[in-house]
Amino acid sequence: MTENDLTYTQKRVITSAFIDSAVKLGIAQAVLMVQDNLTECFYKMHCDGVYFKELGMFWVFTKSKLQFFKRPAWRDTIEATTFPVQNAGMRTNVNTVLKSLDGETLVIANQEACVLDLNTHRPVPLAKTPFPKEGFPEKVFTKDFEKFDLPDSDFKEVYEQVIRSSNIDMSHHLNNIEYIKFALNVFSEEYLLAHEVDQLEVHYTGESKENQLLKIFHAQKGLENYIKIKEGERTVFEMKITFKS
Repeated sequence: MTENDLTYTQKRVITSAFIDSAVKLGIAQAVLMVQDNLTECFYKMHCDGVYFKELGMFWVFTKSKLQFFKRPAWRDTIEATTFPVQNAGMRTNVNTVLKSLDGETLVIANQEACVLDLNTHRPVPLAKTPFPKEGFPEKVFTKDFEKFDLPDSDFKEVYEQVIRSSNIDMSHHLNNIEYIKFALNVFSEEYLLAHEVDQLEVHYTGESKENQLLKIFHAQKGLENYIKIKEGERTVFEMKITFKS
């Protein structure tokens, strides 16, 4: 495959479904848009989740990192471009760029993903899948994923959340975007309106299912906020969000 074969671009309108109370592209909704564009990119490459399920495999997205430069407003039309940047054997990284129609970069993102066997849930080498092996475009997101090493003693429990049927995705587990929405609930609307997001990084560390009870924890260091979600003693999600000063 060539670089052009691996790149997917489409124009997207920031509709009311993708905005928050600031009438801009919401934080969780930005991740949703990036994830949605990735799905279309994978469909173009004949590597999407529906096709992989027919092959007895499924995608797992383990990490996402977004840098926000300017959140587009309601009714803005933007251009979203997504492309894989590597095949690392057991995992891939996929970049997405959201730009205004005049070329201004609004948001850039990097996502890490791997493939698991549908029956055993064991990792599948990408070489055993139809995923591309070469010809990748140059990465636009060069920051590495971080290691969140705050001790549990730094976190305070904020609230509990029961997983309901509307939170479940096609894999029959809690949808990735629902984790982010639960995490953002540690902030009040007033706080989010007063603090513009700079960077977001999320780690999906475990699976959660319908009717499980989640506990959401929060730690803050200056403008850096860390959120951890647990099911019992298991940590199933971690997030770091940094706001602009």
